[in-house]
Amino acid sequence: MSAPEFDHVPVMRDEIVEAIEPSPSGVVLDATLGGGGHSEALLESRDDIRILGLDRDGDALAFARRRLSAHGDRVMTHHCRFDELDEAMRANGVEHLSGALFDLGVSSPQLDRADRGFSYRHDGPLDMRMDGDAPWSADDVVNGYSEVDLADIIHRYGDERFARRIARAIVAARPIESTNRLAEVITAAIPAPARRTGGHPAKRSFQAIRIEVNGELEALPDALDRAIDALVPGGRLAVLSYHSGEDRIAKDRIRAAETGGCECPPELPCVCGAVQTVRIVRGVPKRPSPDEQQRNRRASSARLRVAERIEPTSRSDA
Repeated sequence: MSAPEFDHVPVMRDEIVEAIEPSPSGVVLDATLGGGGHSEALLESRDDIRILGLDRDGDALAFARRRLSAHGDRVMTHHCRFDELDEAMRANGVEHLSGALFDLGVSSPQLDRADRGFSYRHDGPLDMRMDGDAPWSADDVVNGYSEVDLADIIHRYGDERFARRIARAIVAARPIESTNRLAEVITAAIPAPARRTGGHPAKRSFQAIRIEVNGELEALPDALDRAIDALVPGGRLAVLSYHSGEDRIAKDRIRAAETGGCECPPELPCVCGAVQTVRIVRGVPKRPSPDEQQRNRRASSARLRVAERIEPTSRSDA
């Protein structure tokens, strides 16, 4: 692919730079490298950090390498899913992280390329794989899942209240061979009054199928835990999410590290031996500015959470 085809505007670029800025010098993880926009901003903001960029999209990695080539050996890239962080660190000789960024969801260039099959606006094959070499695609989900399983993932990953009606319509319309046809089936299954609000009627269902194809939510908790474990004290973790399920997981894993899993009554001293490893960073903007949301449609649903690694602290001593 040519370079312009993967270029896109990174969401909350300045806020991410500000969030990572207090981190010590060392290696900063970009767990979802994409087009490299956030990494480029981080590298330009500081000359004492290096980037370890992960992505399972080979096209994204190729573009990011070109984009970041001026920074030479300050950039390391690895083709893998973010829950394979330990392997990527070993392969690149990285022992610890001074910062970590997770920019979740799908990138604009992936959506804009019809042949990738992510978009309900462009006709293409039922694909939706972030890693083009993965054996499982949207076709397997759309044409292979039972009605019950389809309804479950559309409701769980898409927050779609008409999930059962949509699943029933998809099964009745099989075989479905293109994104346009899938979008038509989904749209027709939703009552007319509901189709007139909330954006494209197929948006939630496409999101749910994409999450299922790529195992996005099942990989996220372990990836966040591994990144937190790898951070040095003072290192910052920043998570940008675009879906309520992603944000719930980010909140849960950060909270688990903050509490150490303590279940003692809040009004009593901790006696369970829980150890706190992060503090939640307050005062950072959790949403893009209204101006950015107006300029960049993808930013409208973004949520930012930031935590800082601390020396392990027994909550009984807190």
